[in-house]
Amino acid sequence: MESAEAAKEESPVDSPDPSLSLCDHNKKSILYASKASDGKKEKTHRPLTPFRMLRGVLCCIVLVLTTLVPLLFLAPPAFIFLRLLSVQWSRRATSFFLAGWLSLWPFFFEKINQTKVVFAGHKVPYDNRVLISCNHRTEVDWMYIWNLAIRKGKVGYCKYAVKSSVRNAPIFGWAFWVFEFLMLDRKWEVDSPVIESYLESFKDPADPIWLVIFPEGTDFTEQKRDRGNLLAKENGLPELVNVLQPRTRGFVTCLSRLRPSLDAVYDLTIGYKDRCPSFTNNLFGTDPAEVHIHINRIHLEDVPESEEELSEWLYKIFLEKDQMLSGFSRNGYFPNSGKIEETLSTTKCIWNCVAYTVPCLLVLYNVLFVSTWLKVYAAISFVTLVIGTYLGYRPSPIFPRMWAKKLE
Repeated sequence: MESAEAAKEESPVDSPDPSLSLCDHNKKSILYASKASDGKKEKTHRPLTPFRMLRGVLCCIVLVLTTLVPLLFLAPPAFIFLRLLSVQWSRRATSFFLAGWLSLWPFFFEKINQTKVVFAGHKVPYDNRVLISCNHRTEVDWMYIWNLAIRKGKVGYCKYAVKSSVRNAPIFGWAFWVFEFLMLDRKWEVDSPVIESYLESFKDPADPIWLVIFPEGTDFTEQKRDRGNLLAKENGLPELVNVLQPRTRGFVTCLSRLRPSLDAVYDLTIGYKDRCPSFTNNLFGTDPAEVHIHINRIHLEDVPESEEELSEWLYKIFLEKDQMLSGFSRNGYFPNSGKIEETLSTTKCIWNCVAYTVPCLLVLYNVLFVSTWLKVYAAISFVTLVIGTYLGYRPSPIFPRMWAKKLE
């Protein structure tokens, strides 16, 4: 019995009971998955010209500078000192400047790189609190969820479950700490208390949150798929073609804890036309030509409550997702594709870019060439960010009950 439990702990499937009877899966479906692994050998949608390379480098510089300056000058007062008074106030302030920066990414993708983003499925309302389950095609999937969130005014409230190793990345690791991403080691005995503590801090229905979970746990490759399918076969589960075997436990825990305060669950399926992009493809605008996002908004009353039934339900969702991706490979689009979401305003995107970038450049100029005090402040903030991110420390309110009453 102990050995069986140990084997289950190591399984990337983290699956429901193997005896569950699931619908038959078509193993002969077209391998949309093969395009991801062969993509490096195929020609990109647009050639990498000197102009695109220069434009990509400039965009990268803008993104880094517009992250670094707010982190150094706004994170200490918004994320640390304000948090001593109220976590909710701190999150509102942090999400405000976070939204400005994150809004640059959809602008770069859709307006500068001319990547077409096509939404399909349900047109979702302006939900405040949702749990999002999404397939993980490539390393940039999570960025395109911002293209949906910005249209719903929630881009500043997106939280992702990411590998804890990202905290070691300069600048972006600090940003993920300040933005309160859920950092996991992918070991349940280590992650379980971290998840519980994280979800407890977001139990207040007044806190907007779009929590994004990738149940596959890592981005797709055929090698990972085949390894997962071998273990799934041993457990009596059907093989998957275009997605990895889902790890259900983390998703089930998040849904169970947040369920009383959620507006809905979003099941997203992302497909890339022709080939899956890498980060550098995105940066230089060579790929993708089109990103298709199918949205299934699921009411909470349609979601099972017991952990066993939730695990089976999520597995069936991934079977449907697998079949949908096979159809996408054949047709080039998802069912019910069309103008279910409005086009981003070019004028608003440009204004946001200017309003966010120019002040950052002015502050940076003053730090480098004018003010000694700003240099000292930036140095103290830098040390605070490095230590805080490394330790994963977030301050708690001094008088939580008093400030909670004032918020009410």
